[in-house]
Amino acid sequence: MAQPRCNGQVERANGLILQWLKARIFDRIEKYGSKWIQELPIVVWGLRMQRSRATGYSPFFMVYGSEAILPTNIAFGAPHTQNYDEGEAETTWRIDLDSAEEHRLMAALHHARYEQ
Repeated sequence: MAQPRCNGQVERANGLILQWLKARIFDRIEKYGSKWIQELPIVVWGLRMQRSRATGYSPFFMVYGSEAILPTNIAFGAPHTQNYDEGEAETTWRIDLDSAEEHRLMAALHHARYEQ
């Protein structure tokens, strides 16, 4: 069964991926041939981490209920990684899981306002 309403979303996502790929692989001197294959995971990760204007949340947050901690956050000692406490993290994680549905509802409301 086809979902014509979703086709626009898929086309928009594909357009964003192509736009980001072109920005990363364009090189006047070299032909970029298969370079896009190496860049694709980076581009997709970037899109998953970017907050949506329509919902106010990143796709990563909407799926997992919390924002990702990047390796660079750990390497450069971001404040939320320096003050890490295992017990507190477990409690926060459980609270985040309990409030995930609330966040999804807020995102739906934000999206509805954005559409108007």
